[in-house]
Amino acid sequence: VQLQASGGGLVQPGGSLRLSCAASDGSFSNRVIGWFRQAPGKEHEFVGATRWSGGSTIYADSVKGRFTISKDRAKNTVDLQMNSLKPEDTAVYYCATSRGPLSTWRRATSYDYWGQGTLVTVSS
Repeated sequence: VQLQASGGGLVQPGGSLRLSCAASDGSFSNRVIGWFRQAPGKEHEFVGATRWSGGSTIYADSVKGRFTISKDRAKNTVDLQMNSLKPEDTAVYYCATSRGPLSTWRRATSYDYWGQGTLVTVSS
């Protein structure tokens, strides 16, 4: 599975961006789709994850209430709506897929396919 993340850019603090993750084969099947981010000099940080077939969607505490993951079944994409952005949200954002149980969703090592990343810069 090849993943393509898109939608990054420069936004002012308090602004919004919407990222999108698409699968090369057109479907995520029964996989888990996770969003991670990596700031310069830091490790991958879990942002949120959902299962394509339904069920739970979970978020990191740092983005809960500001970020929302949604599934667009017409476009076969998993989107990350980011509102009330802060400078500390600046990072390269990645989408990734996993077949693991919910208990593993927060761990980057649980994901076997990763997209190339899209840069989000929050700055005035």
